[in-house]
Amino acid sequence: MNVIVANQQREALALLDIDVIKSISGEFEADEIVDMFKNFFFGRMIIDITAIKNYTDVVNIQKLSLGLDVEKLIFLLPNDEVTSSSSFLTKIISMGIYNFTTNTDGVKYLLDHPNSYKDVAHIQQLNELTGAVSEKVIAGNHIIGVRNVTDHAGATTLIYMLKKELELIYGDSVYAIEVNRHDLSYFNMKNVISTTSANLAGELVKIKDASVVLIDLNDCEDESACGDVLYLVEPSSIKLNKLMRRNRNAFNELRGKRIVLNKSLLTNKDITDFEYEAKAKVFYNIPPLDERKRNDVITDFLYRVGLASKEDSEKDDNKILGFFKF
Repeated sequence: MNVIVANQQREALALLDIDVIKSISGEFEADEIVDMFKNFFFGRMIIDITAIKNYTDVVNIQKLSLGLDVEKLIFLLPNDEVTSSSSFLTKIISMGIYNFTTNTDGVKYLLDHPNSYKDVAHIQQLNELTGAVSEKVIAGNHIIGVRNVTDHAGATTLIYMLKKELELIYGDSVYAIEVNRHDLSYFNMKNVISTTSANLAGELVKIKDASVVLIDLNDCEDESACGDVLYLVEPSSIKLNKLMRRNRNAFNELRGKRIVLNKSLLTNKDITDFEYEAKAKVFYNIPPLDERKRNDVITDFLYRVGLASKEDSEKDDNKILGFFKF
């Protein structure tokens, strides 16, 4: 069950279709909120930050982070210059507060998909890299890196297919960035940026209001700007053997990361065998796809990544060959 602490956004929060065990409204000292709930059992607490007196002073936010279980807190921020600034967000991230958003859709998403540090690290790191203390950085955008693990595993083409599908959901606020290369330009897509490793942070600041940014990391070692990274493996014998001859510890290094089998004809049994031999978990199995056509496999994949709704993933019932593994 959830707790709601509301003030300026109480009407919007009242429309949330969630289980609520207790709701309070008004302005409160941070210490008051801690005293009310430090011995109160709840699942998650949704805090309209304007309910905290003098909320722009991060000392008051810190009192909440120290007095309550920070992993249970979701902050709903007003769309103002202070709480949307990279300086403010960097400070609350340093307190272990990773779940914050500027709208109730974001609240609903975070209830089911709570952030880890990886999901918000780019905000903190961009601030450190650029010194843009006063730059406005809205939390809630997704920066996803894609990297080939085996040779030519299809990262560039997959980014193209993901971007096409994401544009149906997010419109023109979807961007693709390729680092130290120019392959994406051949797909004739809009909102495609080619840059260098040194200039990546600056380019991300320029498109800070983008809903989703997909980064082709194949010629870039630094993954720190990404909230998540997908590691593509084409599981053919020749590609796997070449990988293991080049680096016998390749799958040890990928343990705990999102391994995506791409251009894969493996069955679920084959994947189980693969996981046993590699001692690594497969996040998703994508069969060979026609990039010229819309495909429900891509929609379902985006749902598993957290970039599409369940309704989007269930629009089509014709799943290709049943090649799914999560």
